[in-house]
Amino acid sequence: MQQHPLYPSFREAFFFWLKLGFISFGGPAGQIAVMHEFLVERKRWISPSKFLHALNYCMLLPGPEAQQLATYIGWLLHGVRGGLVAGIFFILPSVFILLGMSIAYAEYGTVPWVAALFTGLKPAVVAIVLLALYRIAKRSLSGVLSVAIALAGFLALVLHVPFPYVILGAVLAGAIVHVARPHDRKEAGLQESSEEAGYVVNSTLQSARTQSIWKNLLIVVCTAAVLWCIPFFMLLLAAPNRDFWQTLVWFFTRAAFITFGGAYAVLPYVAQVSVERFGWLSRLQMIDGLAMGETTPGPLVMVLAFVGFMGGYNHFGGSVGYGALGLLTTVYYTFLPCFLFIFAGAPVIERTHSEGTVQSILRFVTPAVVGVMLSLAVYLGTAVIFPRGVSSAGINWFAVVWIALSVYTLHRFRVNMILWIAISAAAGLVLGMAGLW
Repeated sequence: MQQHPLYPSFREAFFFWLKLGFISFGGPAGQIAVMHEFLVERKRWISPSKFLHALNYCMLLPGPEAQQLATYIGWLLHGVRGGLVAGIFFILPSVFILLGMSIAYAEYGTVPWVAALFTGLKPAVVAIVLLALYRIAKRSLSGVLSVAIALAGFLALVLHVPFPYVILGAVLAGAIVHVARPHDRKEAGLQESSEEAGYVVNSTLQSARTQSIWKNLLIVVCTAAVLWCIPFFMLLLAAPNRDFWQTLVWFFTRAAFITFGGAYAVLPYVAQVSVERFGWLSRLQMIDGLAMGETTPGPLVMVLAFVGFMGGYNHFGGSVGYGALGLLTTVYYTFLPCFLFIFAGAPVIERTHSEGTVQSILRFVTPAVVGVMLSLAVYLGTAVIFPRGVSSAGINWFAVVWIALSVYTLHRFRVNMILWIAISAAAGLVLGMAGLW
């Protein structure tokens, strides 16, 4: 019998979330894969069903689901302070990395070593996504219907069906099955309870933080409102050109509430408004910002921070200081609602883990998530293996070999993921800077 793991101390969790912020590459699929590998497979801090239950909720929210999942799990482990540490450190390294890259971009042009660094890193991320996809699919695809939902989710995204409709369809399928086949949820519940032993946080433990839900909701909403107002009025009173800051704050606050489906769903809207209406940056600069967002840790929606930087930089005549203030303001108002959604909604969602109806319906979101992860893995893998377009002449053979080597090494020998990411980045940097690839 496997020994039950010790409850992690706040210090231990703190350093884990700090490390995660530096290795959370690969978009939501890669980030969820890393968390699943560490939190479920290695640390055993949270059970598979608890992890997927939290993920199902985060997939329904606007905003970056991986960052919100980290906040949720941090909250489960150590309350509000745990959620704050997990959510903040998930994005903090990318904030400073992107700030440095934005300054370098605005002042000196492109940074050539970045592409070289990610020559090796991107194939490793593809391998991590594939392994996580395999593990989550093995646990969640238990019948013909769940496989069908996963395939439907994959095909829907390939056909460019909006992400919210994919998740809504999965919820609808779960509601229909809940009514038509009640014996399915009973079997699922029995199977789940038998798999919960050996994890620090599992579905058999009812969190004390689920009590006083309405009181908690009132406190969280009022706190979020105060935290929104304080920097807003400070900018209006102290910073020059109050119209610019008022527009910036309101624009990114609205964007934070409509980012259903992740960054790719909101970027067209942000690009159109910030480029065409506000003139904060050019279309080519927007494309360069997207490339930076793709090559830094943290959620891809961090590309909005680059938009904020260029807005402040260009609006104030090439001022790096106001560009930095624009970036930090954008990050603050983009991610503040994410914490609101988790701290207000997680206590409610935790209660539903023991309620058959909601549990039965939400469990069909997970197969849809598998389909989403599959589509992202195909998208990312295609971009890495065929960087110049899909053709036999354009295959990146280094990427093919490194993906295969990464899958074998991580799965067969369970090499430390942080170590392998560092090895991959170093290999890409050496090859790229040497001009060998």
